[in-house]
Amino acid sequence: MSSLQSTNGTEYPLRLIIDYPQRMSRVTTLFRLILVIPIIVILGIVSAQSTSTYVTSAGAQITQTSAGILGALFLALVFMLLFRKRYPRWWFAFLLEYTRFAQRVAAYIFLLTDQYPSTEDQQTVHLDVDYPEVERLNRGLPLVKWFLATPHYIVLASLGLAVLFITIVAYFAIVITGRYPRVMFDFVVGFSRWAQRVNAYAFLLVTDKYPPFSLR
Repeated sequence: MSSLQSTNGTEYPLRLIIDYPQRMSRVTTLFRLILVIPIIVILGIVSAQSTSTYVTSAGAQITQTSAGILGALFLALVFMLLFRKRYPRWWFAFLLEYTRFAQRVAAYIFLLTDQYPSTEDQQTVHLDVDYPEVERLNRGLPLVKWFLATPHYIVLASLGLAVLFITIVAYFAIVITGRYPRVMFDFVVGFSRWAQRVNAYAFLLVTDKYPPFSLR
């Protein structure tokens, strides 16, 4: 079965559904924080920033941080939309597959699935994003979308504390009973869906439609 999704969610150009597991492994849940380390390292290599430090002739130490592949691609995409009004399909394909991979890792960390995150297969995490109708996108919005999404960051930060608490409770529930309580599962999936809609608007830049304040 899949986590419920309302009409409000299906109208948005990003959709996320995570299949609800009827039973979960007590053993893999117990050692989840250890098991997830290798895949987190792989995810980090793709998305991590690089930092370099050098000393000037005056003896001052300066540290420079580069944004990494994702940061560079985001900036390039902003300028591409601003000046050329284009969204290359191969850029979209890369960002989509990365987003799917990152969501599978997140789902595994937050105990929403027992399946070890695949770098290719969707598994129980189904995330789809519509390729944007670039001609209908506003040229200037990519410059400020990240700022316009600020109210969402605030609400999601507050909800994130609840998600952390729920995950801790779910951890013990799974270890004892082998089940993730459905109400808590739906809440965490809803939080992930909300966060991904914000990501689609502010950073993937696939839509000008402002994300709804909704878990569904």
